Parts: sequence; structure tokens; C-alpha cells
Amino acid sequence: MEDLFPTVGRWASGYDREEVEEFFERAKAAYENGRISMSSEDVRTAAFDLVRHGYDPAAVDAALDRLEAAFIQRDRSEFVAAHGQDAWMEQVAERATTLYPRLVRPRGERFAPPERGRGYQREAVDDALDRLVAYFDEGAELSAAEVRSVTFPSAPASRAYAEGPVDAFLDRAIDILLAVE
Repeated sequence: MEDLFPTVGRWASGYDREEVEEFFERAKAAYENGRISMSSEDVRTAAFDLVRHGYDPAAVDAALDRLEAAFIQRDRSEFVAAHGQDAWMEQVAERATTLYPRLVRPRGERFAPPERGRGYQREAVDDALDRLVAYFDEGAELSAAEVRSVTFPSAPASRAYAEGPVDAFLDRAIDILLAVE
């Protein structure tokens, strides 16, 4: 697979070409004929080393987003064929309710602060979570792509949430949004 994606400049860092190509070969085999087990979560958590003159991370990340959506769509089609659309939506609703305990917490108390150093600015994270609340409670517009692309300013621990739990929570929210898109 030569030049599967655009590359960055000779002195710039991009994703390791060999790692990216191997991952997409495995993903193709998993998607097309099930020879390899792979899930949308495997796609979401894929990571590649940064090397000089590698593949452009933005192009690879965009392809990973599309691939993740394709895996979720495949899973949805198989589930609906076996159990029906109502059962799919019921399953998604059950997963969505697991988000609620954190969403109903007061602003500033939704996640623990980082143990030391810096983390995601609490106010910015709370704003993003309020958009999720509006989506679930009021039917406000929100897409998985919007949640996936959100970035948070850095803040000192006294005004921040720890990054890991926020990222894990948003990954679950993205999974749910993709399941209904």
C-alpha cells in the first residue's frame, strides 16, 4: 500500500506509515469478511507512532472516524436484522442512561481534578457536557463529529478536571451518538 494517505514534509512528524498501513489492512479484512475480529472501539483507540515524513495525522484521523462509523453501522445492521429496530434503540437508550449520573452533577463537580499539574478547564468541559444534556433532554442538535472535535483549554489543577476520565466519558458519548446517526 504505497502512499495510502498524504504525507507530511520530510522534516515534519506524521504517523508511522507501516503501522497505519498494517492497521488499515487488518480493518479491511475484519470489515469485509470477518477473518479478524475488530470493533468500533478498536478503531477509536488506534494509535500510531509519530515519525519523520509519516502520514498526515489529520488525513488518517479523518479516515479512522469514517471507519469507526462504518463498523458501528455494520453492527447496527446486523443487530437490527436479528432483533429489530426497536431492540436496537432500546439498547442504545440503556447505554445512554449510563451517562446521566455524571451529566446531572452540578457544574464544577462532574469529574475529579487532576492529582497534580494541569488538566482540562472545568468550565469548557461543563459547557460541552451541557450540550449533551440539551441533546438528550431537549432534542438539541449535536453530532458525534462535534463531540469528537471538541478541544479544551488547559488549566491548573484547582480549576481543571483530570483528562483521562473526561476523554473516556466523551468516547462513550460518541459511541452512543454514532449508534443513532
